[in-house]
Amino acid sequence: MKLAATLFLIFGAIFLLGAIKYFLRLTSPGVYPPKQILKKRTFALAGGGGICLVIAVMITYFL
Repeated sequence: MKLAATLFLIFGAIFLLGAIKYFLRLTSPGVYPPKQILKKRTFALAGGGGICLVIAVMITYFL
């Protein structure tokens, strides 16, 4: 179970780092792709990262 929790933790961290990257790109002017697409990618990666981190915590403390 520690392996599964570690994998979810790593995936969650990677997703959140990707969300931070897109958020920083979103705040800079004159970027491609358009800001609407960057917002969607940011929210999708942040949501996926949050879910992975919650699953990792649940595996760690409840199983």
